[in-house]
Amino acid sequence: MAVKGLLKGLAGGRGDDSEALRREVLDDFEQAGIGWIWASDAEGRLIYLSPKALECLGSDAANLLGQPLVSIFEIDRDNPDEKSDRPLNFQLSTRNKLSDLVVKFTGKTDKPRWWSLSGHPKVDADGTFRGYRGSAKDITLAFQRKLEDSRMAEYDSLTGLANRHRMDRRLDSTLAAYKSAKRACALMMLDLDKFKYVNDTMGHPAGDDLLRQVGDRLRAVIGNRGEIGRLGGDEFQVILPDIDDRGELGELADKIIQMLSSPYQVEGKRAIIGASVGISIAPYDGLERDELTRSADLALYAAKNGGRGMYRFYSAELKDVEQERQIMLDDMREAMEKDQLQLHYQPVVRTSDNVIVGFEALMRWEHPDKGNIPPMHFIPVAEDSDMINRLGEWAIRRACEDAMQWPENVRVAVNVSAKQFANKGFVAVVTQVLGETGIDPDRLELELTETVFVGDLETTEKTFAALKHLGVRLALDDFGTGYSSLSYLRSAPFDKLKVDKSFVDSCTQKDQNSAKIISAIIGLSNALGMDVTVEGVEAFDQFDLVCKKGAKYIQGWIYSKARPQAEILEEIASGGYQIKPSGPDTYRPERRSVFRRIGVIHEDHRYEAVMRDLCKTGSRIEGLVGVPVGTGLVLDLGGGQLVVCEVRRSEDATIGVEFETPLISDGSGGLCTRHRVSPYALAAAGMPLTSLPPGNYPNAMLGGGDSPKSQPQFMQVTVSRH
Repeated sequence: MAVKGLLKGLAGGRGDDSEALRREVLDDFEQAGIGWIWASDAEGRLIYLSPKALECLGSDAANLLGQPLVSIFEIDRDNPDEKSDRPLNFQLSTRNKLSDLVVKFTGKTDKPRWWSLSGHPKVDADGTFRGYRGSAKDITLAFQRKLEDSRMAEYDSLTGLANRHRMDRRLDSTLAAYKSAKRACALMMLDLDKFKYVNDTMGHPAGDDLLRQVGDRLRAVIGNRGEIGRLGGDEFQVILPDIDDRGELGELADKIIQMLSSPYQVEGKRAIIGASVGISIAPYDGLERDELTRSADLALYAAKNGGRGMYRFYSAELKDVEQERQIMLDDMREAMEKDQLQLHYQPVVRTSDNVIVGFEALMRWEHPDKGNIPPMHFIPVAEDSDMINRLGEWAIRRACEDAMQWPENVRVAVNVSAKQFANKGFVAVVTQVLGETGIDPDRLELELTETVFVGDLETTEKTFAALKHLGVRLALDDFGTGYSSLSYLRSAPFDKLKVDKSFVDSCTQKDQNSAKIISAIIGLSNALGMDVTVEGVEAFDQFDLVCKKGAKYIQGWIYSKARPQAEILEEIASGGYQIKPSGPDTYRPERRSVFRRIGVIHEDHRYEAVMRDLCKTGSRIEGLVGVPVGTGLVLDLGGGQLVVCEVRRSEDATIGVEFETPLISDGSGGLCTRHRVSPYALAAAGMPLTSLPPGNYPNAMLGGGDSPKSQPQFMQVTVSRH
């Protein structure tokens, strides 16, 4: 009440005998620091400010008086209590009353300053606006405490990233604003692979340190493109506004995976983890937080199931992956009990004389109902349970038993997972298998990856020493794809390096360093007295190049795919110790065989057809008769994926099309369009509801589906799977 009275007096004094007293009281009020007085003119310029206020800001009246109020103060967006998103100039322009408005001083001071402004507009009797008259007080200390309290409530204390509460609130507000503006927003869900193992073997303080480093690396990758949150444990989330380019998102996810998979220094020890990423995009994969988050979660589970260290975009066919994982685990137990698992063997061939020197054992699972299940799908599920130890022991035992039926100079290689290698009973298992099968230890080669170096390095070195004492050979698989392989070679007793297929795939392409890397690895292995096997050679251009670089051993389709033991024995029985290379002259990425029902749009008519195979630049499509070469079409792959293409071949009911824009990887071996057409645009254009991703669309959006205006030009025929 005292302040209001003073303001009233300042706004219009009576000019009587009490004028001197009024001025004295006002001076005392300002000098005592109870509050300050300010005034602006009709143009919003500051025309009066209490001297004590000027002292507080460290500035004199000459610098501030006459300046626009909006250039001196701004509304602080970090204020947790500020509900309005209106800037200060808007609030002043409305000429409404101001009540305890928190503003931040924009000038240079020794430390940030926050004030609470109150005021009311002064209007003359004729309605002329004269400016504002108001009071102010410094609330810096109280506001900083409020900010800190708010930060503790909204940020993770360990990493400094946003917590689940803040991320939920940000995602809700972003989606609400973007829905009306028809803008896109991507959501990434991240999960750390093998973090639990680090936490268990190195301790919780080490795990906390690792999480802090993960947060720092995520900040370095994401920068100001989005907000990062830690939801708890080893789960992270990234909100990326205004990004719907799946090519850009895939590159970003790939960079995140690479950065988080680089070795960490934790309490003087080396730790290696990985990351999997699931991606969903609004409005295509959800319009509200719950459905967008669920879509990203399903994509994340699919990425983890696909082999970890991968990213995956959400697609409508993804189901409840957790339920599928449990079903697969149960099926795997049954498969082991009923001996449904097999080992197939791919030969390792000496290039100088094409003689087979060994075989790599590769696991195969032919499910009685689901058919062939690739190892990249069931091995990660096994690694998440104790099943991997049973599976690994079975593989070593079966491989050694089978190898005893081969010539004595032919070795067998078996892959060993990091979890299996870290098991305390692993050396005992190998010892028992050697004793029971009677195989020469030098014929057994254990293939390991860099992930075996996670955790206690001293224990790892003891396991290495024990295995070498048994006489078995050790190979470092996927060499060159990690980050610190050279340091491992210095300390670990490897007998062989294996050049990863990813280098071979691109070794004949221009502007690639793969050929130089292959040459360097071969030279390094020779200098260290190690063998080296080049994997994944499929064509003669690759074969000639790696041989020229000095490859002595090759494993790839140019010699043979992996085959069952029965076929291997037949070949050995017929004297097949040698195998000649055979394959295409040049390597070309294989076109994927698919059976996918799609829509084909020509002018204003839509046809139903079947996509039979697919690559990045084109596809073979069945179901349309009479389509001339050169015809322009649009393929509707569903979920907003529209592909502009041109017919390059046409015969009977089959056409071959070339895409105008190449497809991109979906992160899990599939292909997708870089962009999608918004469901809003699809609905407005009258696309059939089957073309729209799942979602709730206003009825007004679905009114454009008029019947075609022209007669169809092509004949549509039914295509069945055969």
